Amino acid sequence: MITINTIRKPIEAELAEFDQFVKRNFSAEDGLIAEMLEYVLTSRGKGIRPILVMLSAAMNSANEGRFGKRTHLAAMLVEMIHVASLIHDDVIDESDMRRGRASVNSRWQSRNAVLVGDYILAKNMDLGLSSGQFDLVLHIIKSMTTLCEGELLQSDHASKLDTSRESYFDIIYKKTASLLSVSASSGALSVGASQANVSAMRRFGEAIGIAFQIRDDILDYMPTADTGKPSNNDLRERKITLPLIEVLEKADEAKRNEILSLIERCATDESCVEQVQQWVVASGGIEAANQTLKSYLQRAMSILGGYEESPYRQALIDLCTFIAERNR
Repeated sequence: MITINTIRKPIEAELAEFDQFVKRNFSAEDGLIAEMLEYVLTSRGKGIRPILVMLSAAMNSANEGRFGKRTHLAAMLVEMIHVASLIHDDVIDESDMRRGRASVNSRWQSRNAVLVGDYILAKNMDLGLSSGQFDLVLHIIKSMTTLCEGELLQSDHASKLDTSRESYFDIIYKKTASLLSVSASSGALSVGASQANVSAMRRFGEAIGIAFQIRDDILDYMPTADTGKPSNNDLRERKITLPLIEVLEKADEAKRNEILSLIERCATDESCVEQVQQWVVASGGIEAANQTLKSYLQRAMSILGGYEESPYRQALIDLCTFIAERNR
């Protein structure tokens, strides 16, 4: 089975340098901010976004896969946008856990969590602008607006229980795929790749980003998944995701209304959560969503077909496999 360590291997030394680069730039001498930053930086998770930036940079580099500080800057910008967004997400969702650890808001209260998330975003943009790499900053900064749009769209549709297939894909592009798209394209941009290759990597990142979020939504319906969060959280938050959409579209009006009525009560009634979850699984929602996921990964791998074989290209192919198979 493909692991993150397998994918990281061609750029392991560069990732170690990157971790030190981030630590140098996001540190404080003492006090609450230092304690919170240390906690945040030691719980960043798999690091998919900086890995994607660096593999894209290496694959698109004309200098035997090498890259420098400009690529590290791009990786830091996208990663810290992601880190801040997760802190804010946990505040909004009132989540107590993140990747099996206490969330920032549960450890330091929501007020401080919001402030440290804002601090990370502000510091990130200050570092970007101070670097003088304005093309990279402008390329990446738009993703912050897109992320916020995605979260607001999801909240609006959840309140109305009217998420359609079209609105679902709009939401997951904005809240997940947009930043992975920027990660891949900024890696190519950081090493001076052609506009055609920057565009190709943007499409690659978008495809794996959509697949990544679909996999997340599938895992939420699987009690055995090791995500660090309780299963079926989406239902408790009235979020209609692809596994449910797949079966709702095939249900008759009476069944659809019955399920939507159950979802309205999921926040306070665990029996409703269990009924909807069991219906989605029994009706083939997981399998149908998984087929859609695979189609996006096939699209991503076809883009990689335009590149010569290299350890970096293989690592990106392995990343596609990892996304399809991961259980956390």
